[in-house]
Amino acid sequence: MYLGDGHIGRSGRSLALRISCCDDYPGIMSEVASAMVQVAHTSVSFTEVAKSRCTVVASATIHWPCLFPQHGPGRKHERPIRLADWQRAEVARNPRGLIRGLIQSDGYRGTNVVHRPLPSGTRTYGYSRYLFVNESADIREIFTDALDLLGIAWKQNRRNSISVARREAVAALDEFVGPKH
Repeated sequence: MYLGDGHIGRSGRSLALRISCCDDYPGIMSEVASAMVQVAHTSVSFTEVAKSRCTVVASATIHWPCLFPQHGPGRKHERPIRLADWQRAEVARNPRGLIRGLIQSDGYRGTNVVHRPLPSGTRTYGYSRYLFVNESADIREIFTDALDLLGIAWKQNRRNSISVARREAVAALDEFVGPKH
């Protein structure tokens, strides 16, 4: 979630990890808060953002940069984002958590509707797929590397978008990502 909708900034004498969560998905918001408490052993605050249908989940500790060495000035898509060796080892042990968090922050599962013109008329059909959209090429690469670890087929369907659309690949993601809640 940090790589998608999160940032770290000053909060008094400490640093706060803030993750913006859509109010439509209280289950995701709850998971974010729970993860912050488990990882940092700190309290969590919730701040509603006016007129945005968004709530910022935040937790303050001086240790966030140790857990997220990618932290730095500027937007994530305008600077290098690389996983530290210990983070790569953690992702190799459990790529599912990273994939799930990235899809929950910057992705979705939906139906792609296709209209094929044929001599006999237009054929319309749909198929399920996951899309992950992020402006950072580095974050997209982190995502696709994790998919590769699980043997999940993907393709870059646009400049800033990764599509997982093969039936068996969608089924594999459904096992641990599932619908947003």
